[in-house]
Amino acid sequence: MPFVSTNPATGEIIATIEDHRPEEVERRLALAQACYQSYRHSPLEQRSRWLITAAELLEGEMPTLAADLTAEMGKTFSAAKGEIAKCAMALRFYAEHGPSFLADEAIASSASRSGVRYDPIGPVLAVMPWNFPLWQVIRFAAPALMAGNVGLLKHASNVGQTALYLEHLFTRAGFPDGAFQTLMIPSSRVADVIRDERVVAVTLTGSEAAGAAVASVAGSVLKKCVLELGGADPFVVMPSADLDLTGPAAAQGRVQNNGQSCIAAKRFIVTADRAEDFLARFVTEMQAHAIGDPMNPSSTVGPLVSEAQRDEVEAQVDDALAKGATLHCGGKRGEGPGFFYPPTILSGVTKDMRAGQEEIFGPVAVVYVVDSIAEAIELANDTPWGLGASVWASDPAEQQIGIDGIDAGMVFVNSIVASTPELPFGGTKRSGYGRELSVVGMREFMNAKTFFVA
Repeated sequence: MPFVSTNPATGEIIATIEDHRPEEVERRLALAQACYQSYRHSPLEQRSRWLITAAELLEGEMPTLAADLTAEMGKTFSAAKGEIAKCAMALRFYAEHGPSFLADEAIASSASRSGVRYDPIGPVLAVMPWNFPLWQVIRFAAPALMAGNVGLLKHASNVGQTALYLEHLFTRAGFPDGAFQTLMIPSSRVADVIRDERVVAVTLTGSEAAGAAVASVAGSVLKKCVLELGGADPFVVMPSADLDLTGPAAAQGRVQNNGQSCIAAKRFIVTADRAEDFLARFVTEMQAHAIGDPMNPSSTVGPLVSEAQRDEVEAQVDDALAKGATLHCGGKRGEGPGFFYPPTILSGVTKDMRAGQEEIFGPVAVVYVVDSIAEAIELANDTPWGLGASVWASDPAEQQIGIDGIDAGMVFVNSIVASTPELPFGGTKRSGYGRELSVVGMREFMNAKTFFVA
């Protein structure tokens, strides 16, 4: 089954890439295992140098690569350049901090010398999505390669060109043959790779259903698994919120990456005393975003990734409106080619509506009005997901209530949720388990080996 890339702005097929036959997958698995035996002993200084070279290549190729990302999955050209810059930053972060993250930790005991050392574990499979086709991979690959592991990438089927670019990037940066490889295989063949004894662990970013499937297979063969799944992140506007900051941030938090981000703000919860002012500002800011050709510098919102994705978002909105929700802006697809859907705001959404119980993966915001801070926290937690949350408040006491009370892997105050190399990234509940990024993420795929010298 070939990998097909379709330009979401035009609907035209731009690339078709044949998948790897079983014998080619076998060759790559064998190469990964062979490479690991030597790569795990490579000097840390050399690994750092290779990561920096990869960062330099990304920076030098930014305009061409950004155009390719835009054509393949529809993010705006500006957003694509930002994603590339972020990847280069992460590569440099692990090149600089990786050696200290990997240092032995002394722990006092009855021994003359004891503590923990962190050893690599082997080839790790990464099953990655299309929405941030470079960043999602780099935030796995940079710490994994710095740690001495080797990587195997199964990317989404609609971003095959990006998948091949990533393999070539690390080869050109100087990493040995087999340190990072792409497996061009359909989802139906992933389970066989996970079960292969040469693959020691798996990480997935994707849907809840995909996470459950991967975790089931990994569990059946007792392999470590890290999952970063969906989210319905709350954006909580407290009584002390500065609405001059909150309105623009709310719109940006919802439409980033054309609304297709697991950590995008999706449920906007505002106390009644601020609701009218906030909603007016929010509508103005959402309507100010220009939807159009993602290569046009004036466009801030591009198309959704596929016709199916656009139809899904449209169906969720139509269902809410048919059941009595209020539409404040957007809500109707434009004419012409491409898979565009406008920034949209709904209120009056209830749990019998799809928009009230499903993640909306597009630029659609749902606004809820509550009577108190306690009710805001309760509603923020009234979801099966717990990825991230943002709290908007000037009062330190209100800020702390949000940090303490919201059940999520991450709570950002007066900022939209973001991933950054310095901080752990991951969720609770059905948003998955395990962490990416920071020293915590690096050590997910390492053996914390105790040593004790009597």
